[in-house]
Amino acid sequence: MRYTGPKVRLSRRAGVPLTRKAVRYFEERPYPPGEHGRKTNRRQTGDYGLRLMEKQKLRWYYDVSERQMRRYWDLALRGTGRAGAELVVLLESRLASLVLRSGLAPSIYAARQYVAHGHITVDGRKVDIPSYLVKPGQVIAVREKSRRMQPFAAASEGTYADDRIAAYLDVNHAELKFTLFSRPLREQIVVPVDEQLVVEFYSR
Repeated sequence: MRYTGPKVRLSRRAGVPLTRKAVRYFEERPYPPGEHGRKTNRRQTGDYGLRLMEKQKLRWYYDVSERQMRRYWDLALRGTGRAGAELVVLLESRLASLVLRSGLAPSIYAARQYVAHGHITVDGRKVDIPSYLVKPGQVIAVREKSRRMQPFAAASEGTYADDRIAAYLDVNHAELKFTLFSRPLREQIVVPVDEQLVVEFYSR
């Protein structure tokens, strides 16, 4: 099941800001949520707890359910590269993830909503499945009739864009479209997770 509660609370549980919005709140309250949050010592967490938390952080960062995460893990095991790196690449290749990374959405939650509500096209055809795995060469864009909406008007001005566009994307904010021109490499993906601990969690 996907988490649908307060998003900043997840960042405080994870110990790192998982969204742009969470950065400011996390700086003010860098301890876990709850009445005993200030007294919690993250360093006392055991090996299992550390591995579990890294897995949870990866889930929360990409907003996927445990069932989806297991499916991606199975796919990663069938890949030719390191399982951990392959897992992150698969999660990064999701349509919702790339809509966020391109700067067309302010958060992974908004990106997921834009896709699910039918505002996004892939190679000119509407795709409303956030987990759709984008292939190199495919062009993703905002539907013509959705472009006047306020969030997309802001995106066209680069409001949600990172300081540096991901190396595997060719983005045109003014036209609200981008192309995945190569499969992401693990070293190109900025995600606050140690995937080796995730591998250890699933391999136990």
